[in-house]
Amino acid sequence: MSSKDRAFMEIPRRDAGYRRPEERLKDFSAVELRPGEDHVREQAMRCMDCGVPFCHGYGCPLSNVVPEFNEHVFNGRWREAWDILSTTNPFPEFTGRICPAPCEASCVAGINGDPVAIRQIEMAIAEKAFEEGFVKARNMERRRKESVAIVGSGPAGLAAAWRLNRAGFNVIVYEDSPRAGGILRYGIPNFKLEKWIVDRRIKLMEEEGIHFETGVEIGKDLSSRYLHGRFDAVILAGGAREPRDLVVPGRELKGIHFAMPFLIQQTRILDGEQIAEDRIISAKGKNVAVIGGGDTGADCVGTSLRQGAKSVVQLEILPEPPRMRPPRTPWPEWPAILRESSSHKEGGSRAWSASVKRIEGDSSGSARKLHAVKVSWEKNDSGAVAPADIPGSDFTLDAELVLLAMGFVGPGKNKYVEELGLALDKKGFIVRDSRNMTTVPRVFVAGDMTRGASLVVRAIADGMGCAGSVMKFLGEK
Repeated sequence: MSSKDRAFMEIPRRDAGYRRPEERLKDFSAVELRPGEDHVREQAMRCMDCGVPFCHGYGCPLSNVVPEFNEHVFNGRWREAWDILSTTNPFPEFTGRICPAPCEASCVAGINGDPVAIRQIEMAIAEKAFEEGFVKARNMERRRKESVAIVGSGPAGLAAAWRLNRAGFNVIVYEDSPRAGGILRYGIPNFKLEKWIVDRRIKLMEEEGIHFETGVEIGKDLSSRYLHGRFDAVILAGGAREPRDLVVPGRELKGIHFAMPFLIQQTRILDGEQIAEDRIISAKGKNVAVIGGGDTGADCVGTSLRQGAKSVVQLEILPEPPRMRPPRTPWPEWPAILRESSSHKEGGSRAWSASVKRIEGDSSGSARKLHAVKVSWEKNDSGAVAPADIPGSDFTLDAELVLLAMGFVGPGKNKYVEELGLALDKKGFIVRDSRNMTTVPRVFVAGDMTRGASLVVRAIADGMGCAGSVMKFLGEK
């Protein structure tokens, strides 16, 4: 084995890899393989232990102390690695699987070579901790008198609940879906994040004293008067739920759906829920067009292929990014490069610089063809860069199922928010001050409801920060 001082130069980066496409397309189980202990320790050896760890101070929203836990993994001190990792990250079993790893983008070893495989090391630490019994419910012997309600059980809500509970506050989490977990359960496909992992964490949080009430819609089942009368503070963490729509002729045709209902329904089916036959959104035997080139669109590609789609095309209006880091996003910034998810390696195709102009239907009112055109990005009269149709580049695609995955424009309508009259910004996101408090006293907000759709790791960090603000506020009172 190489010396540790030169390991980042002499040992190549090796990712864990995936199950074979022909195998994984037959189920919704995790596609990523779990690396062996020797593999992980060798990859941890590549950490440079650099003087200024940008992975920790710049890249990671949670400020994970990466060099230190890498050192412990390399030396086989898994308990110490877990103690360091869990100090900053309450849910490394989630981020170790689904985080795009901005820490790796700012890894010093990545300036002239491949960065350290931080994400897979993080996942290995988390799973080792669960297997060895390092992760145990903490018995809260002393409780404060104050209680906090958290609306939403996604990453921001769970993180806020975790921190407040550890500080001794009484916490109840309200979720309008049948089961807790928010986007972690319903929005991220099982093949990226199996739901037993979410269940394991929820169970642990319940054992620590956090109460979850599911199937409860705040503003409908429970009023603002009830929450304000019972709790000393309320944290809104409902996420960004209002999807960006496609405004083109033919949008009203049957067979056109937003991405999240499609993904959520598949998860609920796998959970054993019964869905009425006339409400099932299925790609089986159909030509599928996914509009939107991001992660949600990629999840639609993987789900459609597993459902038995005839063909899948993912369209993106932006041009294809370069494969190497471009000058406009230099290290240690997040690089604007081409990214391929596991779903892209399973089949289908991608169309870049493509703008959908209309959707054609048949006599029954169902979508049948998608009409699009290639675009170039040019400065318009106002000086802004905008897409311009390229003459003669029109093309059509067969599409009996069209999935809209173009991002989110806001948290959507919320009866509780309307009832309280919370101030919103121009985009419809909830306004908060430096204390994470809304314009109504004792009501705080965290995650995508206020900052817009972002990474799970950022939502966790925001939830932790919001919990800290609530703790300070209630401490002052």
